[in-house]
Amino acid sequence: MEELASPSGPKKEFVNSHCREFMQSMKDIQVTLREEIKSACEYRPFEKCDYNARIANEICFQKLEYVLTQLDDLKQTADQYPSSD
Repeated sequence: MEELASPSGPKKEFVNSHCREFMQSMKDIQVTLREEIKSACEYRPFEKCDYNARIANEICFQKLEYVLTQLDDLKQTADQYPSSD
């Protein structure tokens, strides 16, 4: 503070040093805010709910529907051929 109040004015190195320190503080704050925002965006308040189980069941259901449509297509294809009886 004495350097800033000197009658001849502060030295350039002193001002540069304080500016660098200030800018580094701003960068640190920016990084912290970015991490906090990212953390808030990833926050899942219902983490202990049955979401994963429901999604897994939905995927299994869709897979079964797909297999059933494939089996129906296979049956239709087989029905197009004459029987060997």
